[in-house]
Amino acid sequence: MRIGIDARLAHHQRAGITRYTRRLLEELVRLDPENEYWIFQHRRHLAPLVSGANFRRRTLYAPVHHPLEQLALAVELFLVGQSLDLVHWPDFIPALYTPLPAVITVHDLAFLRWPHFLTREHARYYSQIDRAVRKARHIIVPSQSTKEDVIQQLGAPAAKVTVIYEAAAPFYRPMPLEEARAHVQQRYGLPERYILFVSTIEPRKNLGGLLQAFHHLVHRYNVADTALALVGKPGWLYEQVYATVEELGLEERVHFLGRVPDQDLRRLYVAARCHVHPAFYEGFGLPPLEAMACGTPTIVSNVSSLPEVVGDAALLVDPNNWEEIAVAIHRLLTDPDLHGELRAKGLERAKVFSWRRAARETLEVYRMVVQGSKVAVAEATHSSQPF
Repeated sequence: MRIGIDARLAHHQRAGITRYTRRLLEELVRLDPENEYWIFQHRRHLAPLVSGANFRRRTLYAPVHHPLEQLALAVELFLVGQSLDLVHWPDFIPALYTPLPAVITVHDLAFLRWPHFLTREHARYYSQIDRAVRKARHIIVPSQSTKEDVIQQLGAPAAKVTVIYEAAAPFYRPMPLEEARAHVQQRYGLPERYILFVSTIEPRKNLGGLLQAFHHLVHRYNVADTALALVGKPGWLYEQVYATVEELGLEERVHFLGRVPDQDLRRLYVAARCHVHPAFYEGFGLPPLEAMACGTPTIVSNVSSLPEVVGDAALLVDPNNWEEIAVAIHRLLTDPDLHGELRAKGLERAKVFSWRRAARETLEVYRMVVQGSKVAVAEATHSSQPF
């Protein structure tokens, strides 16, 4: 097979879809020395994302998320992509006007559930999702919850959708607590005890609820020795989060750390007393899995894919009830037995997920799509023959 994988987004961002694409490529290099891969990258992203004898970096000039993207893709793939057996599009939307078989990964449908959190540009881009689902020969999703969303909200046939779970990167694992604590205290100015949040800073992640819960901890439970550390880049409507911090008088207790290097993020997980992910919706929810892999107990919302990911290895809370979030945090701050139990369960739960397995299952999807395309061509050719 000759497989194209669209990785142009890696030039623009490091998180989310880019992390998914990188992890998948790294495992495919190890797993598959036979098939040929064309990795489509942005013209300014010169360094290959991965190195392998059967992996080739190719440039696509089509601008990402641009009104002219589809026209440019149609022209470029007509010129360079005719020998491909399929193209995998990890960023939801495939090339809509080419005959090339497409596999897409739909990470979540937050843009349909929470459209008021979208910029105008994102709304225009994701409005193509219905055509994308019709165009795709197969759809990969990261959870059963997202599969149900794709079937119910977009009308995709169940047989066309495959759940392939993601995983924490291998370097997310325990390390000596004092070493991690010393590093984050020196580099980020954090106190010995802190609660950790990791994701984009935007209302959809329910940071307002988390801040209300933290305020309740400080003033109702008299938690005076614990800070709240927020890791992630500012997202859509992030100003509301900063305004809430000021309104609640938490400026001295809440630390905005922005993006951090992966190895620092591992240290931040390890040194945290607990991790909290109170999002209103997630297609998978990678930060709780990373926290568990590092041995840090986590608290997650009891909605969408999150209970599916954490199993019985985390505390579940109603994201609309900040008092419930506060109680869960207080339990992990004050109950060493519960903390130890969830640490042990989390480490075991994280082992269930594997990028090697994800790559192997993705490769099976590629084979199924290519084989199906060949059968369809053969049947069409046969039916056109005179009798």
